[in-house]
Amino acid sequence: MELRHLEYFVAVAEERHFTRAADRLLVSQSGLSASVRALERELGARLFLRNTRSVELTEAGRALLGEARRTLAGMRAAREAVAAVQGLLSGTLAIGSEQCIGGVNVSEVLAGFRTRYPGVEIRLRQAGSQFLAEDVAAGRLDLAFVALCGRRPPQGVRTLPLTAEPLVLVCPPGHPLGGGDRVGWAELGGETFVDFAPDWGARALSDAAFAERGVRRTVALEVNDVHSLLDLVGHGLGVALVPEHITRKPQAAALPLVRLPADSTPVWTASVAAPAPDRTGPAAQRLLDLVPGLSAPGPVRAA
Repeated sequence: MELRHLEYFVAVAEERHFTRAADRLLVSQSGLSASVRALERELGARLFLRNTRSVELTEAGRALLGEARRTLAGMRAAREAVAAVQGLLSGTLAIGSEQCIGGVNVSEVLAGFRTRYPGVEIRLRQAGSQFLAEDVAAGRLDLAFVALCGRRPPQGVRTLPLTAEPLVLVCPPGHPLGGGDRVGWAELGGETFVDFAPDWGARALSDAAFAERGVRRTVALEVNDVHSLLDLVGHGLGVALVPEHITRKPQAAALPLVRLPADSTPVWTASVAAPAPDRTGPAAQRLLDLVPGLSAPGPVRAA
């Protein structure tokens, strides 16, 4: 089985289209199709269901996809390891980050890495923490700055803790709850909330906290952007539960901050999601060395 066949298979699986995959790989469509057919013959199974508009994975294709990604990631790590021994750190470093992650200045860390290792191409993707952790498990990302907040990482992923802080309530100026030091959970049941998408750590933590206490709440405005959340709260469209570091942003300066009950305040945690040590490439390890305040690694869920 040739690595080139696996690379072509993964591209078609991700693009769901042979022409787009060929454009992405800078190869001819006929050559790409021939490579996929060769792989199917070798495995004795159809990998794709083709029609005039799109391409879908078969059950066999879905089974192969995760292993193919891990194999390609392993080969990339092997090449980087050899280059590192020769003193030539190169290749591509794919990083993920939830927006405005606490405990680390991601831009500063990446800038420091670029200065030290200019031969490594950095790629960055922002998304919710759950999606990013899954991308690390699948080999699509080398590392990700995430807030899983109690959710177990995917198989084969370890977590390196960065920081922990409480969730707090932010209210529009003049809001009735904004004048107190603390607010009870029952008082929040009738409020309209602005919140993040469910794959964000803070949203998952808030949902779990309300469910545990049997309090129903209404999330009327869902965003994928910290600044939009603060803007919506500032315009009186709802209240929000956010990690405390978000309240230090300039947009939050005029928003009253109210703490939750001292004995039941949810704790938001940030960490780095990384593969097992033997699957962490040299470039990824060099970046980890630049992250201040990393704690001891959490357990790796066996692949």
